[in-house]
Amino acid sequence: MTKSEKSEMQQELARCQDMVNKCLNCFFPLCGSSFDTLFESMRYSLLAGGKRLRAVICVKFCEAAGGKPADALPAACAIEMLHTYSLIHDDLPCMDDDDTRRGSPSNHIRYGESTALIAGDALQAAAFETILQSDLPPLTVADMARTLSIAAGPHGICGGQLLDLLGEGKQLTMDELLTISDMKTATLMAASARIGVIAGGGSPEQVIAADIYARALGLAFQVRDDILDCVATAEELGKPVGSDRKNNKVTFASLLGADDCDTMVRAITKKAIAALDGKFTDTKFLTWFARMLEVRSC
Repeated sequence: MTKSEKSEMQQELARCQDMVNKCLNCFFPLCGSSFDTLFESMRYSLLAGGKRLRAVICVKFCEAAGGKPADALPAACAIEMLHTYSLIHDDLPCMDDDDTRRGSPSNHIRYGESTALIAGDALQAAAFETILQSDLPPLTVADMARTLSIAAGPHGICGGQLLDLLGEGKQLTMDELLTISDMKTATLMAASARIGVIAGGGSPEQVIAADIYARALGLAFQVRDDILDCVATAEELGKPVGSDRKNNKVTFASLLGADDCDTMVRAITKKAIAALDGKFTDTKFLTWFARMLEVRSC
């Protein structure tokens, strides 16, 4: 890919992120009600920055399947709400007990544990309200909501979070670590991709290809996260580093070492890109996106 093409992809990523951010900014406005603190807490975390990777995956797979970005925008915002809820809860003292997120105080530090817990609950509910308000055909909307619900539940984020907590202080095997990563991280990325294809009116074969791509991307993302938790600074990541060691967690980095993790990330990224071959007309952005995440430093 030429320097000009890379610049074009970066601009497209920024355009997509900006579209999602503008839409998210319209949610939960303060209205002088007795529970404005809840809306403030929800907006605090929802609008605190972040790469919007899952939303981007949703929108770009919708386009790859023949749809328009607007077709996927409600779903993309819903996915970001769900993801934000998981981060608020993940930072709580009963979970990973992290005081900062994206360079700012965690929600429970800013608003207290009770409000943070409720804000997370409210964002999860709002995610389904938002996706169900899509103007797409009812059966399509139901399929998207069902896909998101599976990713959010006991076979997805919630189950993965519990396995992660139960694994603290234990010597996990590679298979156990892969299961936790797939449920806690990769499942929502896969749901984002699948929902994008569904919104774009794609075929079952495209849904499967999108799932393979995004699950591989999610695993590569987690492995790279584990490396960065060892080598990056808190300023670079916008969150505490070394929290895995603090919580006595086995990670890909502690199990394999940094060099083997790098090799693993490259192999998984190659698998992600290969899944797209022949399934979509234009995969230039999705290919670049995978390679960009492969070498990310924050």
